[in-house]
Amino acid sequence: MVKIKTNINGIEYAKEVEDNQLLVDFLREELGLTGTHVGCDTSQCGACVVHIDGNSVKSCTTLASQVNGRELTTIEGLAKDGNLHPIQKSFQNNHALQCGFCTPGLVMSSVDLLDKNHNPSEEEIREWFEGHICRCTGYKNIIKAVQEAIA
Repeated sequence: MVKIKTNINGIEYAKEVEDNQLLVDFLREELGLTGTHVGCDTSQCGACVVHIDGNSVKSCTTLASQVNGRELTTIEGLAKDGNLHPIQKSFQNNHALQCGFCTPGLVMSSVDLLDKNHNPSEEEIREWFEGHICRCTGYKNIIKAVQEAIA
């Protein structure tokens, strides 16, 4: 067992975790933050993306012990005071949700992209989403949602 202290969505946690426990399992099973999805367990689909210290990370290939002393944001931490984050709202406006399984990871990656590049081209958006799979093939509306958020 490993003791960790971490801030997740503005809440401090001090927990003991197995040294081989995946972050996605810690979030979902230990903390009940089920918005982070497990889609493939191989780092291929991107449904499990969260932010660690502001950077997109696939939580299915990150150990819970690696977040000791770090700040995390999950999809549950984006909305503030009952108001959707602008990226969440643009996904809603552009019907970029489809079945919704990939949506949390894509939203989290979109937030990171726009934090790092305030005006990405369509090509840069598409490149940023490498490693994300939308099985409903909603990519056109996902791209439109990010472009709306830029405006």
